[in-house]
Amino acid sequence: MPEQESAGREPFGSRLGAAMASRGPLCVGIDPHPGLLSAWGLNDDAEGLRTFSRTVLDAVGSLAAAIKPQVALYERHGSAGMAVLEELLAAATETGVLTIADAKRGDIGSTMAAYADAWLRDGSPLAADSVTLSPYLGFESLRPALDLAAETGRGVFVLALTSNPEGASVQHVGGADSVARRIVEAAAAENTRYAGDLGSVGLVVGATVGSALASLDLDLAAVRGPILAPGLGAQGATPADLRATFGAAYPQVLGTSSRDILSAGPDPVRLRAAAARTLDGLCG
Repeated sequence: MPEQESAGREPFGSRLGAAMASRGPLCVGIDPHPGLLSAWGLNDDAEGLRTFSRTVLDAVGSLAAAIKPQVALYERHGSAGMAVLEELLAAATETGVLTIADAKRGDIGSTMAAYADAWLRDGSPLAADSVTLSPYLGFESLRPALDLAAETGRGVFVLALTSNPEGASVQHVGGADSVARRIVEAAAAENTRYAGDLGSVGLVVGATVGSALASLDLDLAAVRGPILAPGLGAQGATPADLRATFGAAYPQVLGTSSRDILSAGPDPVRLRAAAARTLDGLCG
């Protein structure tokens, strides 16, 4: 049976689908690398982090369907950095842009339940609209997050096929019955609990995976979930590459750009223009 709405909140997949339809399929990564902070004339500290984060949100928040803060780059500043992340997530909610906490959490049992509680529970200071998860302790190890996301109207993005060279040593293993294929099929099964065109269990598939989808015979359209595709711009992928790579699944793709847009800062006008150019390419 389709999952019921949580406390009046539409399921994440429905909310993301509506945002992509009205704004376009762009996700802006908020990645406050030390080098970018320096290039913006900011200190590599919590205050620099705060200025960077708020400037990006103010510039692109009304253009993007979602923003994706890279949790590790806040975590490296300790509790002060995590406080900035909490502020960013709250401000994004006020702005009306969806959030994807790029935390890549994955564990078992009570530990996985605690991660789910941190990122997906109503009332948690770190609650985001969705969170990235690593399934490499077994897809079913993610059950606490899958169920809590469904209960609270939030979503998850599960790592499936990443573009880093090392990823193939795990994800491609098994050939026709590859690890990646099993993750894709498990996500598709999870999305049967959701009504509508787009379920709330998404996948992370690198924008630069090229022919891997075809060689592994992965049917992403059948997943009925959003596909987070990092790698636009600085990592070499173009909107045309995304159309060629994802084919019939392209309407589900949330193209993600970080450095290519962020390098236009700190001028908010230039940041917004860079995001608008990327969005035009994705929609064209």
